[in-house]
Amino acid sequence: MQDRTLGKDLHVSAIGLGCMGMSHGYGAPADKKEMTELLAQAVDMGYTFFDTAEVYGTAQNPHDNEELVGKALKPYRDKIVLATKFGIRFDMSSTEVNKPLLPDSRPEVIRASVEGSLKRLGTDYIDLYYQHRVDPSIPIEEVAGVMGDLIQEGKITHWGLSEATEDIIRRAHAVCPVTAIQNRYSMMARWYESLFPVLEELQIGYVAFSPLANGFLTAKYGKDTKFDAETDYRTMMPQFKAEGIERNRELLVLLYWISKEKQATPAQISLAWMLCKKPYLVPIPGTRKLDRLAENAGAADIVLTEQEVAALDQALDEMEMSDVFGGSKIAKK
Repeated sequence: MQDRTLGKDLHVSAIGLGCMGMSHGYGAPADKKEMTELLAQAVDMGYTFFDTAEVYGTAQNPHDNEELVGKALKPYRDKIVLATKFGIRFDMSSTEVNKPLLPDSRPEVIRASVEGSLKRLGTDYIDLYYQHRVDPSIPIEEVAGVMGDLIQEGKITHWGLSEATEDIIRRAHAVCPVTAIQNRYSMMARWYESLFPVLEELQIGYVAFSPLANGFLTAKYGKDTKFDAETDYRTMMPQFKAEGIERNRELLVLLYWISKEKQATPAQISLAWMLCKKPYLVPIPGTRKLDRLAENAGAADIVLTEQEVAALDQALDEMEMSDVFGGSKIAKK
């Protein structure tokens, strides 16, 4: 797989692997042995960029995903880029399947988080360390200062922000250069395109999470699809509800039509559209399946011309769509 560069010098595969769904948010955690094998197969396919976070787990094992990823990828540590995140915990008092987030980026909490992540990932350093969500009670300059210290100490080599706005990006970057933002982005969630000019100005990469709108853009789900009500976030996502699927019919028809023309799949077209849009965009779709892993990797070989991307953008601007899941709520302190 071809490489892309985030920031000034962080080289990653054009498509990364979001590992959250192996442990969190998409049903009960997957079988550890199967996921260990899948992660090894991802390396063999050319994936070099793996994304996790300290909170991707269950009530029984809150750090399940970092432990899985660290152990599975230890044999390949010198070949890969590991990204993880700090700065939130879940409001466990909530009865919702998708529990609200409690931001906490106090310096002492960051320090404890980085040590925990290093231990669970079985590594001496983290390649890309994101603030998972902005903490309104801690100035971003203070967080950036801690990141600069961690870089000096060799515990991380690069840092980033998740779901950040232009003001936050600029203020953080002025203190300690930001390598990447990780924000939601897909054909159904384009509200951060306004950040492209500032990312280009500051030479910051864009890591796109949920690039397939939580799997909806694979076009594999219908009105009869059932999800586990206790462990699967998709039970409450508008794009998967019967009325959402109906409203998104035109989008799915468009994806089928272009995928047939390009001898690809709807998921591959969704990812290729993003890759051909900007050279610093890196999607990180997640999966638990080998065939989907290979399908996603194949998107990096599909070329859409500038005119084709523009035509797709125009079609997306003009068509009706359902709402799309916009992320976990931030709990009010």
